[in-house]
Amino acid sequence: MFRLAHNSANQRLQDLGLLALRLIVPTSLFLKHGLEKFQHFQAMSAHFPNPLHIGPVPSLIFALIADGICMPLLVLGLLTRWAALWELINLFVAWAFVHHFAFFGRGADHGELVVVYMGVMLTLFIAGPGKYSIDAHRH
Repeated sequence: MFRLAHNSANQRLQDLGLLALRLIVPTSLFLKHGLEKFQHFQAMSAHFPNPLHIGPVPSLIFALIADGICMPLLVLGLLTRWAALWELINLFVAWAFVHHFAFFGRGADHGELVVVYMGVMLTLFIAGPGKYSIDAHRH
């Protein structure tokens, strides 16, 4: 009996932890990067990095989907694993091809933050959204 209650409490705490990850990190990414891409798309499209050589506009659209659409989906817990994967790919491409894996020293501007964001996206991709999500109620 105690073991069942203990497992239930642990599951509830894990679900609350996943909810916290889904609320805090994607909201931050959306407010800083998603809104910026929506509001300044035209201006950004002229000089957006083109790390995969698909063109600046397609690169910006990919990043806009990641930061501007997938982040609100993560907050809601809707299509969580797909949204987390899309953002993880976006972050990795930016870190690898634009920032050249910079983590320490000069030119590393926010490399450690990108790695933390990637860790959160990988966690959400693996663990899923938890009980407090739209995805949990769709299945």
